Amino acid sequence: MKNPNSFSLINPKKWPFFYGYVVLIFGSIGVLFSIPGQTVGVSVFTDPVKDALGLTRNQFSNAYLIGTLLSAFFVTKAGRLFDKFGARFVAFFAAFFLAVALIVFSFAEGISDTIKLFFNTTSWFVPFFLLSSLFFLVRFCGQGVLTMSSRNMVMMWFDKNRGKVNSISSIAVSLGFSSSPILFNYLIDKNGWEVSWQILAICLFIFSILILQFYRNKPEDFGLIPDGFVSKKKYQKKTIKNTEVNFTLEEAKKTRAFWVFGLALAFNSFFSTGFTFHVISIFKTQGYDKTAAIAVFLPISIIAISVSTVANILSDYIQHKIYLYIMLFGGFLASVGVLILDNTIGIYLLILGLGIYSGLFAVVNAVTWPRYFGRNFLGAITGKIMSFLVIASAIAPSLFSYCYTNFGTYSYVGYLLLSFILFLGIAAIKVKNPQHNIKKL
Repeated sequence: MKNPNSFSLINPKKWPFFYGYVVLIFGSIGVLFSIPGQTVGVSVFTDPVKDALGLTRNQFSNAYLIGTLLSAFFVTKAGRLFDKFGARFVAFFAAFFLAVALIVFSFAEGISDTIKLFFNTTSWFVPFFLLSSLFFLVRFCGQGVLTMSSRNMVMMWFDKNRGKVNSISSIAVSLGFSSSPILFNYLIDKNGWEVSWQILAICLFIFSILILQFYRNKPEDFGLIPDGFVSKKKYQKKTIKNTEVNFTLEEAKKTRAFWVFGLALAFNSFFSTGFTFHVISIFKTQGYDKTAAIAVFLPISIIAISVSTVANILSDYIQHKIYLYIMLFGGFLASVGVLILDNTIGIYLLILGLGIYSGLFAVVNAVTWPRYFGRNFLGAITGKIMSFLVIASAIAPSLFSYCYTNFGTYSYVGYLLLSFILFLGIAAIKVKNPQHNIKKL
């Protein structure tokens, strides 16, 4: 098999400084370019698209559910492809086909009308099926593969400084995600939802070319070492002293840490997706307009960035189990906030809880997996975890929507959230770092 880094114009070994910092920049940009496939990117398009296609909120949410669930079945396979072919090619195809999906999405209304005319029908199932198919492509390429490959690539290039480097990436990504609803809303107001998706697609096509030029899988492919140590002997001594055990996916699945951390991350995906997808409707029920609803992402982002920065820096020195408990505490606050959403303090608890959870999510989802299970099978392991996140994000919009439709409020979702947080809190008591367990044997 040919080296996945062949046919490149850039040789990291000949770069004037450690190439890992180039990887950090473009890997972070890659996560940002996944936003059109993330819930935070889709949510702003929810109302204009469902209205244009004549779908109800429940129908639109169900199309999102089906498309996202289908994508979850393929994400683990994409993780294995990452281990085999590297970040460069996997990320390129993800970005390219995400752009293609957005182009098709921009013509969804016309395609739907044409199909209805051809079959002489006015059924809502036509746009529903079309959206389900497009959501599959958008979610698989964006939320799933492009995010996973970009984040994993950065982690491959760093070891000792993994937490510090991730703090830089997390700040950039958090700022980008928090500001994207405002940017996308501006594009829609100025150009309409169809042209807005076409603009984003063009940007993705351009970035896919940059991926081929600057993405590189891991330093060992070029005779380099993580963190850019000057002395290989020093690095080898460090490696001998702190031998890293590389778990396969099957071995990782036998540990409690894999499931508890994975489900804790899935909880954030569920909560954040459901909240973000219906954020305008949620705040409308409390008497706030669209602008005020979108603006709520700013304080959440500020809290998340602050928490993420501190946690990333400390992650190289403290046990990640501490982060797990703090995450769950943030989830508890946010869940209580949903229950008492009709009270102003509920909104504050929601913002604070989501900020804490999102900030630590960025740390745990990037740093914990290589720290706990090694780097050799990182793609397969994170691909499986990504399938958890995708499934959780698929279920959330429909569940939030049905709760509102049947009960007239989103508050009752809080009971489900609190129950799951309690379950995770109990399960987390006996979580241990698998690396420590192996070394003791």
